Amino acid sequence: MSGADRRLGGGVAYALAAYLMWALFPLYFRALRSVPPLEILAHRMLWSLVLLALVLSVRRDWGWFAAARRDPAVLGRFVASASLLAFNWGTYIWAVNNGHVIDASLGYYVNPLMSVLLGALVVGERLRLAQWSAVALASIGVIFMSVQIGRPPWIALGLAVSFGLYGLLRKTASLGSLEGLTLETLLQTPFAIAFLAWQWHQGHDAFLEGGWSLRGLLLCAGPVTAVPLLLFASAARRIPLSLLGFLQYSMPTVVLALGVWLFHEPFGADRAVGFALVWSAVALYLGDTLVRLRRTGAAA
Repeated sequence: MSGADRRLGGGVAYALAAYLMWALFPLYFRALRSVPPLEILAHRMLWSLVLLALVLSVRRDWGWFAAARRDPAVLGRFVASASLLAFNWGTYIWAVNNGHVIDASLGYYVNPLMSVLLGALVVGERLRLAQWSAVALASIGVIFMSVQIGRPPWIALGLAVSFGLYGLLRKTASLGSLEGLTLETLLQTPFAIAFLAWQWHQGHDAFLEGGWSLRGLLLCAGPVTAVPLLLFASAARRIPLSLLGFLQYSMPTVVLALGVWLFHEPFGADRAVGFALVWSAVALYLGDTLVRLRRTGAAA
């Protein structure tokens, strides 16, 4: 196996691991349902930074920070990615804890379409006819579901656009996975601390008022947040953005199953038809990819 094949295989493994962890997030956030979404978001930022700072301190790997701090282009890019990440986190937490798990899954079905589009238009990745056909078929499914809902799918669109743009920024970032995520959380944390201080001043601090089980769950926000993001950032630097996008369909499939069978959200025939179109698109894309890989292997 060549170095390129190993890099591609590792990227796929990283991506699938990240998406599986994200797919199980509804279980974690439902356990924190008594905590306001913005407070959960603030704890995600704070404890993620604590964990990442500890890792970098153990590795004695802070040399990159001085150079990044003096480079306005790098700082500007990571201010943008940190903002997109915070918006995505907050939207997802609110959706899960307000009975919109299926809407969140729709957002992450739309997101790979955004990744494919950005890969083709911005990065210059070339898509084959079968890939474009898959994009078109999935788009029809998403549009069908949106029409049946009877309103603009704000949750789905917000999640899709924010994470699609985040993936693009991280793919072209100058810093590595760990360093980039540390800088993002470092930029987010002052706002998180200010919000938590305001909550404490108002007498609404869930961390201090809750029991040890709740505090433990909030402390776990660090590793729960950082680990899949590091895996995702590593994957984004190893595989094409279009492939990264379509692998992501594994995540909303699990989230959809949780929404329907565990949380018992409504899932009628109209949504079933739309999801069937999206799943057909995924099958078409993956089938084309497998045929291409077999031909490449035969030629080699």
